[in-house]
Amino acid sequence: MRSDTGVLRENHPPSSQGRLKNDERTAVYPQRGHARHDTGRLDEHPPYRAIGRLWADNRYCNRRSSRLWPFRPEIRSQYLCHFFRGFPLLIQLYLWYFGLARFGIFFTPYTAAVIAFSLCSGAYHSEYIRGALLSIKNGQMLGAQSLGFSKTQALFSIILPQAIRRALPGCGNELIYLIKYSSLAYMVTCIELTGETKILASLYFKYTEMFFIAGAIYLVLVSAATWFLNTLENHLTVPGFEPPRT
Repeated sequence: MRSDTGVLRENHPPSSQGRLKNDERTAVYPQRGHARHDTGRLDEHPPYRAIGRLWADNRYCNRRSSRLWPFRPEIRSQYLCHFFRGFPLLIQLYLWYFGLARFGIFFTPYTAAVIAFSLCSGAYHSEYIRGALLSIKNGQMLGAQSLGFSKTQALFSIILPQAIRRALPGCGNELIYLIKYSSLAYMVTCIELTGETKILASLYFKYTEMFFIAGAIYLVLVSAATWFLNTLENHLTVPGFEPPRT
């Protein structure tokens, strides 16, 4: 008479042995609860967040395209994040606008500002998302694989929707910082709110009034972004897992 172990080996593939009961529950429930709101598509998010997700996914998945340590994808992503988080944003603006012009590469002030803001903010977003990905228990991935999901399918259908919810507060905070970072764009002759305020203040010699109005406009923008992020966070909250309210 055959043992129960032999029956299990015949009825289930090797990747699912010993992981069916507990991991099946941990994989099915998040999939049902999250797939309705987040499809995992990068084009549904702003450029800086898409960059952050690409870097974070690259470092989380730990894919190796080369045996040489410096050329592994997660190491390259770590170098990029360290570079864009370590250099001050103003210096990055100067490098994109003034520095590359020396090598015959010219950007308009607006383009240089968008590139610098996207890459710098994307580096911070990648750390928020990577931390959220690492906070998901490994049993989620094992349970998904036991149900027949590939690693990529499990990442985008089960792991990533949960991680986005956990990373949303940090990413929202970075978005608010980005609104205020935009005031540096006038340093590369991209005339935005702060640059226009400086021009008007120099024209009418009313610096206090002009900059106070500009600060009030930034306050309104930040308040609107905060309200939107809080609304989005409440909308994406899974029933029964609401954060504690004070």
